[in-house]
Amino acid sequence: MQLHQLRYIREIVRQNLSISAAAKVLKTSQPSVSSQLQLLEEELRLKVFERRGKRLVAITPMGETVLEIAERVLQDVGNIQSLADENHDDEHGTLSIGTTHTQALYALPNSIKAFSERYPNVHLNMLQGTPREVSELAAAGEIDLAIATEALVQNPALHTFPCYDWNRTIVVPDKHPLLSEKILTLEAVARYPILTYMMDFTGRAQQDQSFHDRGLKPNVIFTATDADVIKKYASIGLGIGIIASMAFDSEQDKSLKGIDASHLFKPSTTQLAFRKGSYLRKYAFAFIECFAPHLTKESILKRIER
Repeated sequence: MQLHQLRYIREIVRQNLSISAAAKVLKTSQPSVSSQLQLLEEELRLKVFERRGKRLVAITPMGETVLEIAERVLQDVGNIQSLADENHDDEHGTLSIGTTHTQALYALPNSIKAFSERYPNVHLNMLQGTPREVSELAAAGEIDLAIATEALVQNPALHTFPCYDWNRTIVVPDKHPLLSEKILTLEAVARYPILTYMMDFTGRAQQDQSFHDRGLKPNVIFTATDADVIKKYASIGLGIGIIASMAFDSEQDKSLKGIDASHLFKPSTTQLAFRKGSYLRKYAFAFIECFAPHLTKESILKRIER
């Protein structure tokens, strides 16, 4: 049994049972992947995949178990390599972070600047996606850290840690009637067309729950993943925008007025996560502490070891 055979199995599953797609990702040939898979199945005397002709159509129950063990083996091999790299040189390397647009644009810049000044020779690789996408990337070991508000805590393959709480700001054009409200209420907000985040983004479910708890049905006419898009359409009068407070800057967003809505909604919590069983290098812990100072290496390891 060879490690590359285990990598082939894992990649075939990741590519929805396409051997050709797996071969492309692994930078090898399709016949090579097929041949190595056949050799492994013959050695183990079991079928990892069900076939229809030459096409793979499903992973067998025994194959699921093989894949689960292979994932652990390959993770440990990666951990050994990371340990060796750190022992050789703990100032160089790559740190991959998966996050959402809001976090990347508004929450992370200062942390990334501070980290880069401390570790100038560590290459930062940032992938942006939906909370579910970054959660799955972290669980698969394709990124080192995931940062998002949704999805992470629901993934059993991840260790998750709360970073900070945040709330919302309502953005409207100058002279909008909401600006004259002495005490802003959800009832007043619900009278207007609403522009906000798509479901499963940036605390949207929790936001909707606040309306539901008051027996209100907000008229959401426009959704986006990007606060800048929401602000743009609010500025031309399409409706009122509900965005994360961190995404509003009174100096930069001069075409809009911001109304604090933190008394209307429960705060949301941004989480940081990494794959269970993964070895984090010293600079990964340093980045975490730059982003969330209360998450020291000692506090993280203490929680994991419970």
